[in-house]
Parts: sequence; structure tokens; C-alpha cells
Amino acid sequence: MTNTPLSDPITMRLPLDVLKSVETIAAATERSRSWVIVRALRFYLAGEGREILEVAAGLRELEAGQGEDIDDVIADIEKIIRGDAA
Repeated sequence: MTNTPLSDPITMRLPLDVLKSVETIAAATERSRSWVIVRALRFYLAGEGREILEVAAGLRELEAGQGEDIDDVIADIEKIIRGDAA
């Protein structure tokens, strides 16, 4: 049994080919369909989902004026290359 708090049940529809794969994996690993789906979601959230959240956070920072002008950044890099950096 898991100690992780769980949400209320949710309902979702899956394409039949996806459901078949989930059921096949569940049977092969002697796990539930829910376990397979949660594992797949966690994998997604750790990869592509994390990237989406990072981009969204970056956009919020830009909207809040927390960005740097690219021309200033390039000028600073050129100073470093020339050895003019403080």
C-alpha cells in the first residue's frame, strides 16, 4: 500500500491502442492499470512537462521585467572575450 496521498478518482477516456498497451504492461508487471498510468504521467511530468513549466516561469519573469536585454548580454560577453571585464 502507498503512503502517498491520493486525489479523488478521475474519469478519462483513452484511445483503445493506448489502453491495450497499458493493460499489457500492467499484466506483464503484475501491477494495476492505475500504477502504469501514474508512472507514465510522472515520466511525462519529469521531462516534457517540466520543460513546459520552466518556459511558463520564464515568460512570467519576462512579463515582470526580470529579463536582460540580449544586446547588453552580447556586449558583456564581448568584453569578457577581450579581457575588459571587471
